[in-house]
Amino acid sequence: MKELVKCMAEALVDDPAQVEVTEIAGRDTSVIELKVAKEDMGKIIGKKGRNAQAMRTLLNAASAKLRKRVVLEIIDQ
Repeated sequence: MKELVKCMAEALVDDPAQVEVTEIAGRDTSVIELKVAKEDMGKIIGKKGRNAQAMRTLLNAASAKLRKRVVLEIIDQ
């Protein structure tokens, strides 16, 4: 899941070197934290939050196979 988020985020931003993804794994739920450069925050969120929602939808679909819940947190730096 961590690699999926990193791949999607790097494709959206201008500065892929600033993308940081950390995963906090639990028994039933994992939290994935995404940090990007301040200038790229708007590109990750998208208009009306559409990019962020699309990333969350893809994560939920991918995590359904693992029978685990995944939460994407976009961290403001």
